[in-house]
Amino acid sequence: MALSWPPNCWRSFTLFYLLLISSFGGRGSVATGLARHKNAAKDERKLATSQKLAAVNLGGWLVIEQWIRPSLWEGIPDADLLDGSQVQLKSVTLNKYMSAEGGGGQQVVVNRQTASGWETFKVWRYSDGIYNFRVFNNQFITAVNGGGGDVKATGGTAKEWERFTITRNSNNNRVHIKANNGMYLQAKANKDSNNLTADYVSPSEPDWGNNSATFEMTITIASPLHGEYQLANGWGPKKAARVFKNHRDSFITAADFEYLSKLGINGVRIPVGYWIASDPNPPKPFVPGSLQALDNAFVWAEDHKMKIIIDLHAVPGSQNGQEHSASIDGVSQWATGSDDNGQSYIDLTLQVIEFLASRYSERQSLFGIELLNEPMVNDVPIDTLKSYYKKGYDVVRKYNANTYVIMCQLVGGDPADILEMGIHTDFSNAILDLHYYNVFGDTFANLTAQQNIDYINNNRHEEIERLNKDKDSHGFLTFVGEWTNEWALQGATQRDYQKFGEAQLQIYGQTTAGWAYWNYIIDEPTFNHWDFKQSYERNYLLRPSTGWIS
Repeated sequence: MALSWPPNCWRSFTLFYLLLISSFGGRGSVATGLARHKNAAKDERKLATSQKLAAVNLGGWLVIEQWIRPSLWEGIPDADLLDGSQVQLKSVTLNKYMSAEGGGGQQVVVNRQTASGWETFKVWRYSDGIYNFRVFNNQFITAVNGGGGDVKATGGTAKEWERFTITRNSNNNRVHIKANNGMYLQAKANKDSNNLTADYVSPSEPDWGNNSATFEMTITIASPLHGEYQLANGWGPKKAARVFKNHRDSFITAADFEYLSKLGINGVRIPVGYWIASDPNPPKPFVPGSLQALDNAFVWAEDHKMKIIIDLHAVPGSQNGQEHSASIDGVSQWATGSDDNGQSYIDLTLQVIEFLASRYSERQSLFGIELLNEPMVNDVPIDTLKSYYKKGYDVVRKYNANTYVIMCQLVGGDPADILEMGIHTDFSNAILDLHYYNVFGDTFANLTAQQNIDYINNNRHEEIERLNKDKDSHGFLTFVGEWTNEWALQGATQRDYQKFGEAQLQIYGQTTAGWAYWNYIIDEPTFNHWDFKQSYERNYLLRPSTGWIS
């Protein structure tokens, strides 16, 4: 890839957009001939030009990502050990690595000459200096009875016995690891056992010499995720409360809605996290205040006759393992997982949709509720997604018959899979959300400016025509919920960017519901072409003479 791209952002986007670009040109149009009798309102399959959205995403406001506002991360203690970091631990006395035997589910031993998957642990940050260790099979290292004996990789959840205090030597990579009962982990030289135990007793901190309680910690991947979870957990509750309040009060304000309205932008797509439904007492480590910010946005939108899409961007368990879905360590468990009380993550997500629908469905500025952002084909089976979408649709309809219910494509699958739901289900005012980027993956790595433009005019145009084709049978409108005027090309001229933007506006305007640019503001100069405001003001993205939507 030719872009200068921070490692965390590249990791967050690359995998699923590689899958995304491979999905274009799928199975052909959705089956026809199954059009159903609907009333006049349901027969309306295309919004009038004045009703279509020319919108921007307010990403990084209520679901924070480092690449959008990196200054929020400056000064976090132990910033190389945020949630999701990966470490390996080597005994200084035995000169061997700690290992979760079998990848987990058994005893933790210290007997490996080299380190690989079983010897690598993901850290979860409980508080400053206190961590959980997640092993290869996603279980947790636990000090049985809180310490005093064996250490095993059998913890199903991260609770008290799974918490360990890491003390780092400021001069090298040596650490001491203390169990919940105050005893230290140690690797004893014992010919009959290689087991790791939590029974080293010391009235004070052990010395840093070659004793059995000292380990060398190698951070193999330092803080690969930089999302809202890592930010809140990294700062801790008191400091995070101040950081988040300042951010929410300043990043987006009433002045931004006034600016956008005067520019002819008639809507915003606002990513939110599941914790908004628990405000003012969100689950740890999240910080209260996002609900009030969203309430403010509705007031500002109504003041300027703008529309809002509430986009559920982050859900319990994570739908794609990415930082923007509030994944703790890159693992996605939304489709199959449950919380500590045994309630499925999907049911918890439906409760969030119910909260949002009940609170905002009668607001004049609400355009629609997006049930889920960017589910990943490797993490969410299509049948599971369809079932959730049907339930989510029904939840919204309990509160409003006309609010648009927006369903994002399964990233890596054929978008038509979602449209097929409409053939067999009595949907009305449903929208398919498509996300289009020319940045990620080998397809775009070596394209010229004209080749990128041709890709929009040919591949993307054909995709949108295909998805629009049978709208009378499947009942869905189409919408490009994320796109940007950036590419992998280096050295492009201003006119190159202008022509690229012109092509995207022309083709994405042929959807039946409009588009939303990602993103409105990016506080990082490296990504100024992702920034709608900068792109427009610097004349890299031109407003068509006929308006943003024609």
